[in-house]
Amino acid sequence: MVHIREQAIDQAMDDWASFIAQGAKQDPSTPIALVGLISHGDILAQRLIKRLAEQNCQARYGALDITLYRDDLSMQSIKPALRSTYLPFSTDGMKLILIDDVVYTGRTIRAALNAIFDYGRPAKVELHCLAERQGRELPIQPNFSAFRVTDEGADGVTVQLSEIDEQDSISY
Repeated sequence: MVHIREQAIDQAMDDWASFIAQGAKQDPSTPIALVGLISHGDILAQRLIKRLAEQNCQARYGALDITLYRDDLSMQSIKPALRSTYLPFSTDGMKLILIDDVVYTGRTIRAALNAIFDYGRPAKVELHCLAERQGRELPIQPNFSAFRVTDEGADGVTVQLSEIDEQDSISY
């Protein structure tokens, strides 16, 4: 089992914020919003917003609950908990950066895209993630991934964030 610890994640967050800031400098006329997928992506988006502010790069923050957009909702025996989407701005004409902890099959991102377009018509949508796992079922690829899980024997990827899990780590 591989464990990525807090120091490596902290450095990756700095690199990630720099990547976003560099993209913002290339197109300063398009406003940016980081939209985190609940429940870990929203925390990562909040962290990135703070790091971007330190680099004098402004971005809006949003959180997206994709539960009702999932294609496996009817197959789940337990009713999932609904959480509140938080998008206090129009997405029209914005560059939206979807933030998730792990991208695997692409189905969660498909659901997020469906949800996003219910809120408006962004100029551009990018996908960023903390960890990218092999095994895509849909033609969806992240524009940025901090870590790539290349161990084909990995049963899963577990992301822990200190805000809810008391520590930062990635295990697979």
